[in-house]
Amino acid sequence: MKVTPLAIADVKLIEPQVFGDARGFFFEGFNRQRYADAGMDIDLVQVNLSRSTRGVLRGLHYQWPNPQGKLVSVLEGEVFDVAVDIRRGSPTFGQWVAAVLSAENKRQLWVPEGFAHGFVVTSDNALFHYGCTAPYDKTADANLRWNDARLAIDWPIGAPSLSDKDERAPFLDEIAEDRLPVYPA
Repeated sequence: MKVTPLAIADVKLIEPQVFGDARGFFFEGFNRQRYADAGMDIDLVQVNLSRSTRGVLRGLHYQWPNPQGKLVSVLEGEVFDVAVDIRRGSPTFGQWVAAVLSAENKRQLWVPEGFAHGFVVTSDNALFHYGCTAPYDKTADANLRWNDARLAIDWPIGAPSLSDKDERAPFLDEIAEDRLPVYPA
């Protein structure tokens, strides 16, 4: 497996070793020890799937308190996947990184605790896989506006399909400090 830190080094792009032949392919989607050896001590406790159509944007979501790290991938289709550093005190606070994840490239993105996460579907459909380090906590559920000018995310779509929750999400400057994660010093 190849692990590449992105511009925000805590976020990692993972490219598994794929073994294929005329019958198809095989790859290891997760091995806790192998990820730990690569510097990612990931303890997955919940797995989620979502199916969306072209132009659907989900995010930018996070939990605070009770944050979730997410190991994400695409089982069918393609998405533009984004992680935003929202950790108070972080040298990269308010910055984002992105990667194209698809069933074809088989890449994964490690989005650590303290980041808001979202994606937009760029294929006809996408089946998105989330491995989470903490269970969903409705009382800690939070989100951030996808098109916040302060973030200036270069989404590959101008008018996405959004949930009511994501349409009404606050801008980063509107979120109370106690509703944001803290950067570990």
